[in-house]
Amino acid sequence: MKRIYWIIIIGALLVISVIVVQLLKGAKPSEVYTEKASVRDIIEVVSATGKIQPETELKISSDVSGEITEMYVKEGDQVKKGTLLCRIRPDVYVSALDRMSASVNSTKASLQTAKAQLEQARANMANYEAVYNRSKKLFEQNAISQQDFDLSKAQYEGAKANVLALEAGVNASQYNIQGTEASLKEANSNLEKTYIYSPVDATVSKLSVEKGERVVGVSGMTGTEIMRLANLNEMEVSVEVNENDIIKVHKNDTAIIEVDAYMDKKFKGIVTEIANSSNATGISIDQVTNFVVKIRMLRESYEYLVNDRNMIPFRPGMSASVDIQTRRVSKVISLPIQAVTTRSKDSLDRKPRLDDGDRDVKVENENEEKEKTSIEEKTKEYVFVLENGSVKQVEVTTGIQDNDYIEILKGVKKDEEVICGPYSAVSKTLKDKSKVKVVKKEDLYKSENK
Repeated sequence: MKRIYWIIIIGALLVISVIVVQLLKGAKPSEVYTEKASVRDIIEVVSATGKIQPETELKISSDVSGEITEMYVKEGDQVKKGTLLCRIRPDVYVSALDRMSASVNSTKASLQTAKAQLEQARANMANYEAVYNRSKKLFEQNAISQQDFDLSKAQYEGAKANVLALEAGVNASQYNIQGTEASLKEANSNLEKTYIYSPVDATVSKLSVEKGERVVGVSGMTGTEIMRLANLNEMEVSVEVNENDIIKVHKNDTAIIEVDAYMDKKFKGIVTEIANSSNATGISIDQVTNFVVKIRMLRESYEYLVNDRNMIPFRPGMSASVDIQTRRVSKVISLPIQAVTTRSKDSLDRKPRLDDGDRDVKVENENEEKEKTSIEEKTKEYVFVLENGSVKQVEVTTGIQDNDYIEILKGVKKDEEVICGPYSAVSKTLKDKSKVKVVKKEDLYKSENK
């Protein structure tokens, strides 16, 4: 019996010894990798994707309606200003021109007739005026009766009124000539518009109709688009920028452009237009709101692509991604982005909230929201600085960031060794005075993969 007691006592002592040894050793230190805070230049960028399009593109429509009888260009042709592009059947407009020409000649003949009648009326008026003057003298001498005098006066007044009427007729004929000449000019202009010429030096980027198809003129309505002319020597990228980033973008910002068709090549651009209104449709609260930004591609950045076989390296509709450089700082202390984490001030010692099971659900939700807001107000940015094998949690103030590094305005000095990974340790498990073991970055991730 005594032997059993001794065995139990010895076993208990062994267990206690193991526990004491483990407590003395402490928890196994976390494996981490570090980097030193260093001075570098940081460029803040806004990334977006979009399509390449000509900076200048004209939609060519016809002023007159009719059938396309001739198409003199093909898609991709380069044309000069004044080049004949296509022709619309002119028959109707030739007939209209002939009618207007005949109408002008008719009104001119009517004017000549009216002038001749006016001259004749003036001669008659002169004769009646002479008769009236003689009758007046004879009447004053009591040589003729009142009736004869009144008759001569009435004839004179009638002749004078007839002259005035014919003068008005002559003026009307002149106005008619002006009106018909204007109509003749319009008919001639419509006939000329059956020939469609290029208004600029450009490339035919799109043909919308073919020979034999009918088009509608633009008079009083939206005309049929015949083709598009574009200056492919000046291209731009049209991208959509999220509403959270659009406030960072300004005109004349520099952009780095990558085109899917040219892998591993980068081109430069300048922001030229920023939309004031979003392109969002609908009223859904979850809908993403974007703004269109246009970026001119600088020709000197892709001049080396232009050759005799490839005069136009970019075609409308090509996919592209851009990094718009919105802000830049030089020679500032910085760290890798993953070295900075956010923690609430009391996140390490906060107790879980008790549920009494009796409170109303609405009151509970309100309390949860208040608690969440309180935590957010206490949330700050921290890094973990390595000091003698353990870490020190340091509050920092950050500035701008690029894809890899973030500016440190306050909290860390140059060459201080800061823990940068793994992410799970920096963001969750590390605490002030935690024990760590520094390993190489590649060794750390090798062990994790195992």
